[in-house]
Amino acid sequence: MAQQADDAVEGGSHFITSRRGFLGSTGLAAMGAIIGGVMPLSPDGGGIPAAHAQAPAPAPKGPQYLKFPGKNDKLVVLGEKPLVAETPESLLDDDTTPIEKFYIRNNGLIPEEAKNPDAWKITIDGEVDKKLEITLGELKSKYKAVTRRMVLECGGNGRAAFSPPARGNQWTNGGAGCAEWTGVPLAEVLKAAGLKKTAKYTAHYAADLHLSGDANKPTLSRGVRIEKALDPHSMIVWAMNGQPLPNIHGGPVRLIVPGWAGSASQKWLTKITIRDKEHDGPGMTEFSYRTAIKPMIPGDKGDPKNMRILESMPVRSIITNPTNGAKIAAGTRELKLRGASWAGDLTVKQVDVSTDFGASWQRANLEKPKNKYDWQRWTATLKLPTDGYFEIWARATDSKGAMQPHLAGFWNPQGYGGNAMHRIAVLVG
Repeated sequence: MAQQADDAVEGGSHFITSRRGFLGSTGLAAMGAIIGGVMPLSPDGGGIPAAHAQAPAPAPKGPQYLKFPGKNDKLVVLGEKPLVAETPESLLDDDTTPIEKFYIRNNGLIPEEAKNPDAWKITIDGEVDKKLEITLGELKSKYKAVTRRMVLECGGNGRAAFSPPARGNQWTNGGAGCAEWTGVPLAEVLKAAGLKKTAKYTAHYAADLHLSGDANKPTLSRGVRIEKALDPHSMIVWAMNGQPLPNIHGGPVRLIVPGWAGSASQKWLTKITIRDKEHDGPGMTEFSYRTAIKPMIPGDKGDPKNMRILESMPVRSIITNPTNGAKIAAGTRELKLRGASWAGDLTVKQVDVSTDFGASWQRANLEKPKNKYDWQRWTATLKLPTDGYFEIWARATDSKGAMQPHLAGFWNPQGYGGNAMHRIAVLVG
């Protein structure tokens, strides 16, 4: 599906815009009364026309756009140290996400670009028969490369929808992308080292420097159950969309552990230690990348003993065209939608769209994934009865029947698992 210019679909204009979505503070409160709570929305949105506001609201603070070599200047900066930037949903309209549009998530300081990528060394140690040290050049020459299109998604994607706000970067839906990754299955390298019967978990280490500047502190060291590490789609990769893996995305070599929180897909990979128990490195304990076992009171301090590791990411769908806040030509009675959906380790069974605030739903046309962990593109054609203001909602259902909720539920201190359905607004006429 080739990406179409937004102007061709949307009439080339937008109505009033705001940082957190198409609803201003008054509109958010009104919507909360309808669906049971307040839901912040995407960064590329518009606002309710001023005539509809019940009281004047302060001017919203506009987004800070990214200025980084090789990256699209419409990415929205969520954090500067470390650098974090999300992709507005309307920029995710390509079947394969271009590198320039791919989101950025760092935990430490970005290391210098490798001068000799093929000399980059990766070590496999721990619960293995023999310690293995292998260079990127050897990986390329000794193993048959495979290429798979797979979603990479930040564990905090959707965090901005939690109420009260959870800690961390306030991602809307833009902490995800679907690229073509080239490399070797991690399982093949682990088997070359020889996994012991005691092998239970991986521990990943990288070359990025801790924000404190202390070279002895790992910035982030997460891992996965050995069963996930042996999934043939879990890969050590050195290319992205047919190009050498850019430094900003973990080049020259990184892990891709699809379906799980992106923090497991270690960038600038230097070492994988196989452990005989669950890994306890930075980012693996307390509330980090964990959700509540027993539902907790929103805003509560929480108990680390009531938390479990976030593994497979929840089902999600996004509308990628038209853009949130689009102004459509007067007299338009048919609106064509495009979008994407994915569901962690699972697949998407169906996507439905609504123009009447969820009172009724229409089934979208859902495409099959190119391979496992690819996102599933979808299309729909909506009938519009009149000119005016319309909200379009999209929800996905995964292969086990779990459906996106209206709101981000099951609050947790660091805001993981928030997969509230995506909503955009359009103004016809």
